[in-house]
Amino acid sequence: MSMAPRTDTRSPAPHAADSHDLIRVHGARENNLKDVSIEIPKRRLTVFTGVSGSGKSSLVFNTIAAESQRMINETYSAFVQGFMPTLARPEVDVLDGLTTVITVDQQRMGSDPRSTVGTATDANAMLRILFSRLGTPHIGPPSAYSFNTASVRASGAITVERGARKTVKATFNRTGGMCTRCEGRGSVSDIDLTQLYDDSKSLSEGAFTIPGWKSDNQWTVQVYAQSGLVDPDKPIREYTKKQLQDFLYGEPMKVKVNGVNLTYEGVIPKLQKTFLSKDKEAMQPHIRAFVERAVTFATCPECDGTRLSEGARSSKIGKVSIADACAMEIRDLTEWVRGLDEPSVAPLLAALQQALDSFVEIGLGYLSLDRPAGTLSGGEAQRVKMIRHLGSSLTDITYVFDEPTIGLHPHDIQRMNDLLLRLRDKGNTVLVVEHKPQTIAIADHVVDLGPGAGTAGGTVCFEGTVEGLRASDTVTGRHLDDRATLKETARKPTGSLEIRGATAHNLQGVDVDIPLGVLTVVTGVAGSGKSSLVHGSIHDDEGVVSIDQGAIRGSRRSNPATYTGMLDPIRKAFAKANDVKPALFSANSEGACPTCNGVGVVYTDLAMMAGVATPCEECEGKRFQAAVLKYHLGGRDISEVLAMSVTEAVGFFGEGEASTPAAHRILVRLAEVGLGYLSLGQPLTTLSGGERQRLKLATHMGDKGGVYVLDEPTTGLHLADVEQLLGLLDRLVDSGKSVIVVEHHQAVMAHADWIIDLGPGAGHDGGRIVFEGTPADLVAARSTLTGEHLAAYVGD
Repeated sequence: MSMAPRTDTRSPAPHAADSHDLIRVHGARENNLKDVSIEIPKRRLTVFTGVSGSGKSSLVFNTIAAESQRMINETYSAFVQGFMPTLARPEVDVLDGLTTVITVDQQRMGSDPRSTVGTATDANAMLRILFSRLGTPHIGPPSAYSFNTASVRASGAITVERGARKTVKATFNRTGGMCTRCEGRGSVSDIDLTQLYDDSKSLSEGAFTIPGWKSDNQWTVQVYAQSGLVDPDKPIREYTKKQLQDFLYGEPMKVKVNGVNLTYEGVIPKLQKTFLSKDKEAMQPHIRAFVERAVTFATCPECDGTRLSEGARSSKIGKVSIADACAMEIRDLTEWVRGLDEPSVAPLLAALQQALDSFVEIGLGYLSLDRPAGTLSGGEAQRVKMIRHLGSSLTDITYVFDEPTIGLHPHDIQRMNDLLLRLRDKGNTVLVVEHKPQTIAIADHVVDLGPGAGTAGGTVCFEGTVEGLRASDTVTGRHLDDRATLKETARKPTGSLEIRGATAHNLQGVDVDIPLGVLTVVTGVAGSGKSSLVHGSIHDDEGVVSIDQGAIRGSRRSNPATYTGMLDPIRKAFAKANDVKPALFSANSEGACPTCNGVGVVYTDLAMMAGVATPCEECEGKRFQAAVLKYHLGGRDISEVLAMSVTEAVGFFGEGEASTPAAHRILVRLAEVGLGYLSLGQPLTTLSGGERQRLKLATHMGDKGGVYVLDEPTTGLHLADVEQLLGLLDRLVDSGKSVIVVEHHQAVMAHADWIIDLGPGAGHDGGRIVFEGTPADLVAARSTLTGEHLAAYVGD
């Protein structure tokens, strides 16, 4: 092989193409940003810091990433753009030097029951091809191993219009791998009829025990009573077989009820539409309790939870079926794939091996491919999304990460840091929104936003190196080297919560007594079994208030006032002061502006171009009719009250003419969790992840529970806010509550009265209690990974 001789003809002057080494942002005004102008170096790791709500996500995601995506979309034809999400141009004067952006965020993966880790990462697709080529007996193409594909058989006449029109007979077969009993879900649901009605009573005697189904209800129960299919005065247990079938499973049909045409359908399909098709978390508590009582989910007896048909399970490579492969921990599956030596599928094995190695490398080797995607934590979901980018040959890409260390033990953060640096060293620009000092420390460039949150933020307080940040007088700079100290004396427990023989997921028959009346922290490396122990063994009964990382559900009409229930007492106070109906003070009801229907803006759809939202001309964005704004409470109308910050509203509703104790209590809780800067009417869709978690915490603080279970409450919290959170946890414990926290943050561990450490590793290497005791004992023993990192943190 010969190579042409090279002569160095480069001129000493730099090439013009090499001058584009900065991403320039000038005049950014998205959300709370105040004309922000910065220059971000390309092919470097830049970390964005600042208190929660200071504008980090507005700058990185809503400005830089959003404009890059919009400009890429504009390169497609108008026809193709019509099928793509429409994005508005961010509020910014100049964006220069952008490259293609890949966003890796914390959004939970879809909770579709058929979505698994394997399907979300394409590892399952490669396994299906592998088994369709090497599996014995051979049962068909890759679709025959897919639990999302049903088997189809059809035959009949088809008309072929080619030259002379003629009719021919045709048959069609498609072999799928879906289990016919559970339809690829792995579990079957069963409805307990005794929870739906009392069969000793008739419909007219109020047999139904379903929430809201009363015997005098004209539009639900009366449909059954007057359908003519059953006798409303006969006890349900005396129905004939045909009557019971029609009553429970009847097909939709029109019936007349008091002269009105209504639709009749059986009780079971009616329940499935009204209750079971909705997300349980979004239900009212009494309805959710009913659903949990009435519906039981069991492993499918036909496929034993594998989701696959008998044919798919019978085809094996060696002694391993595709169901066995998906059930293995990924690090074990990696070794199995590495042991396969088949030249005919060598490229496939290499691609599959690379994908599985990426799982192990990123610290997710303890997962299995059949793990439902909806059960992954925010941090796990983000790392799963990273996998497809690790082996990519693309360079000069801008990668944007949203707190990639969430859900990671201090031991795992170094591994994540190495991955971020490797992406950078391949020639990519890496932008990271982060609070953890360990990740801030590896930055080439730091942008600190603030100084406060909400309207008090939105400006660049510092731009430069980590050392420069440490020496600066910004909030982040002052708190970067903060270290919590160990408690001198721990509280004494008042009792204990006994857990015996816990075996959920990877737990290995764990027996533990969780002390009550104190602050208990459950910790351990990612995948060690913390959430399985706490959420799988401590059930949400009347005495337990569980606050997890699940997303807050709400539309652009939802705001802190509606979400916390604060708006109800406020509306009643306005109604009482003005002697009118409370519904007038709801922008979703009678008081709404008729032009914008209470939204405050008018949306104009422009097809494949971004829609335009313009403030409503009639209400000027206030959302209410002019007549409603004439009514006042304490000298303010309802739109002015919703524009108040929480801090201002605490004083307004605390005393004087506008004194409303029910609203004041909720406002005080919001202020306690550090949300004093939020306005009461701010749409929930504009809140950051940390703000949403604290809003959920403030809402549940009023619940009448004796035990609070918190799942990583430091998620999205700035170093300065962690101290405030610790004070809040102390107040909860001092008020007589028991607080159990699943947490990795060393400041929370150091502040605990009792620590339960799981491990020693993840997956089948974890699931055991490796330490129980006080933080001081854990530091002194240094017997676990947590102990070593906590000792280093407190400087012991």
